[in-house]
Amino acid sequence: MQITKRNVELRVDNSLMRVYVAAPKTAGLYPGIVFYSDIYQLGAPIIRLANYLAGYGYIVAAPELFHRIEPIGLVIEPDDLGRMRGNDDARRTAIADYDADCRTVIEFLKAESGVCPGKIGTLGFCIGGHLAFRAAFMSEIKASVCCYPTGIPSGKLGQGVADTIDRVTEIKAQMLLVFGTLDPHIPEHDRQSIIKALESANIPHKVLLYEAEHTFMRDDGYRYDSVATTFAWAEIVTFLEHIFAN
Repeated sequence: MQITKRNVELRVDNSLMRVYVAAPKTAGLYPGIVFYSDIYQLGAPIIRLANYLAGYGYIVAAPELFHRIEPIGLVIEPDDLGRMRGNDDARRTAIADYDADCRTVIEFLKAESGVCPGKIGTLGFCIGGHLAFRAAFMSEIKASVCCYPTGIPSGKLGQGVADTIDRVTEIKAQMLLVFGTLDPHIPEHDRQSIIKALESANIPHKVLLYEAEHTFMRDDGYRYDSVATTFAWAEIVTFLEHIFAN
């Protein structure tokens, strides 16, 4: 499916938040997806992932995570300095600000004429996987895909300690968790903590495990695994299609 691409300007607490929007070119009604990047913001690898999902019939809205701190349009390079910068930006962002951004993007999607009413989901990577998990606290979210989500058991997200793991019972969405078993940032203990929390709260969920490292779906790094990525996308697309079929 061919897609269109554009940037929109949303205001959150007097801060301009750039949101990249990829959508099917053919007119119609499609599910909307709040799409979260990793700490490097909206660089080419993340844009390719957003475009890929849009091509399956979704209106994908990807906000810049650190718009309160960084210039509009800034892409953080995925090197040692970029990693330090991105992690520092994450630490300096209030958890309530992340939640406010989520609410703003959801309201944007609800107002879009091409978004099918009642069909909104979320997908994110790394810190964005954590944010996609938190997005599931919002009543509008029907499906949440969390790809190697960091910091959920520890509460590491922004300023202070995130209460994510303690609020699992608020989730109304169906959850898909994508993990790499070689990922040191989400060891087995953390994976089990997340899974057990979902099980205890009776949240519908599915867990995908691949023998892969952290950020294995980014196609610009040495940890990229094309086979695991292909399998993961097949599962993600099937998961979303099942939820939004009706």
